[in-house]
Amino acid sequence: MSGKQLEMSEADFQAIASIAYQEAGLVFPPEKAPLVRSRINRRLRMLKLRSFSEYTHYIATEQGQEERRIMISALTTNVSSFFRESHHFDILRERVLPPLLKSARAGAKIRLWSAGCSTGQEPYSMAMTLLDFAPDAAELDIRILATDIDPNVIIVAKQGYYQERAVRDIPDEMVKTYMRPVQNGGQNGYLVADSLRQLVTFRELNLLAPWPMKAGFDAIFCRNVVIYFDEPTQLDLWPRFEAATKPGGWLFVGHSERLSEKLVTRFCTEGPTAYQLPLSAKPSTETE
Repeated sequence: MSGKQLEMSEADFQAIASIAYQEAGLVFPPEKAPLVRSRINRRLRMLKLRSFSEYTHYIATEQGQEERRIMISALTTNVSSFFRESHHFDILRERVLPPLLKSARAGAKIRLWSAGCSTGQEPYSMAMTLLDFAPDAAELDIRILATDIDPNVIIVAKQGYYQERAVRDIPDEMVKTYMRPVQNGGQNGYLVADSLRQLVTFRELNLLAPWPMKAGFDAIFCRNVVIYFDEPTQLDLWPRFEAATKPGGWLFVGHSERLSEKLVTRFCTEGPTAYQLPLSAKPSTETE
């Protein structure tokens, strides 16, 4: 099949959009049809299908279950950078970590979660902030869980390789300490240090599906993720994050996101797009 883009009917678009919503909560209004057409055309070429109708029929079958997963990956927008929305990392360093490190040094288990980690910049930024604040963190029971629905970005995140331009938002001293310069295909780049890798565990996870981990996170970063969901999906998701947060724990959301006023929540606003549960909140089960 040539590189020519095939036409997508309104019915085909609605079929793809419906599955994207059912599988991952992704919302594609009609004005997003050109984006969907462009990205799924690549899948048609890979599968050697002759029309969008063939594709929509295929993904509706049991045999197309794996392709539905690949389709969600193709439709997902993965944009990330190191220390994005830097005020959150200031709060992490100045307000979140001090009491947590005190507890960790007394033997407590500390768990942080990057939900929607994309290609890894967010959890590695969390790890750099943690190690820069407490160099002994690796010797304590502190772990960062990093999850994303897209298995392809998880592979990139695990590799921990970033081109030179990607590390420009990292302070120079942190680059020297936590990034190793390498050459890859004639281009200058960096590999994250083993000290960061040891703190972060990457897993594929659909936020709309059941979560295999137990509740009990001290801080959750879920930023610029739920903005792609409609309001009913968001209203279902926020209480799940609340249930997964320890008393006194934190939730950080993206700059365009807010907890809905329709939501009854124990979270209190503690800064721009930063929320905290009161210490008196009902304890949750510890995360493994």
